[in-house]
Amino acid sequence: MKLLSILFLSFASFSLFSCAYDNYPEPESRLQGRLVYQGEPINVEYNNVTFELWEPGWQKRIPITVTVGQDGSYSAQLFNATYKLVIPSAQGPFRRMRRDNSDTTTVNLTGNQTLDIDVMPYYMVRTPAFSVSSGKVSATCKLEQIITGTDARAIERVSLYVSKTQFVDSRTSLSSSDLTGTSIKDLNAVALSANFPTISGQSYAYARIGVKIVGVEDLIFSPVQKVQP
Repeated sequence: MKLLSILFLSFASFSLFSCAYDNYPEPESRLQGRLVYQGEPINVEYNNVTFELWEPGWQKRIPITVTVGQDGSYSAQLFNATYKLVIPSAQGPFRRMRRDNSDTTTVNLTGNQTLDIDVMPYYMVRTPAFSVSSGKVSATCKLEQIITGTDARAIERVSLYVSKTQFVDSRTSLSSSDLTGTSIKDLNAVALSANFPTISGQSYAYARIGVKIVGVEDLIFSPVQKVQP
């Protein structure tokens, strides 16, 4: 009987704990926005650029990591609180806005909020254009150097990626081509071409241009463009 009583009490305690755990409130507010330069989205690799949200006051200093989409957008479901938004120095094809370890912004979240995050890219891809002819995808663009002077960085390469789906980068490309930075004679006249891939049951593909900057891991891209003969 004593053993049965102990088992019953243990089961009851577990049930109460489980109910309390199940009834724990879910985050009620959504923080969303884009990485932007002068209001223009910064296009990056999908699932490769992140930033952190820190909630002051917690003993365990573990940030909430937010992933940026390839179009520069982000979205996070959060509890209402005051957060410190931090962009780590190694993240993104851009320079932090202040000369310290990271960009830090205070976010006072009391409901759904849209917040665009201003950054300064090393370059921007301008007027990208794509065409398909004779089994080739051709691409042209202009490259605008945003950061000049002592903080400027050279272009390592420009790449054209062609993929089956709208997720377009080096990891998903079925066809690609590279142009080294030293081969670029005019930033206003950059041209590349790659083979148009054979995709079963699909007569179209998706393409975009990526720019790799010397000493910077993440590429900056043009928007994704659907291409077909």
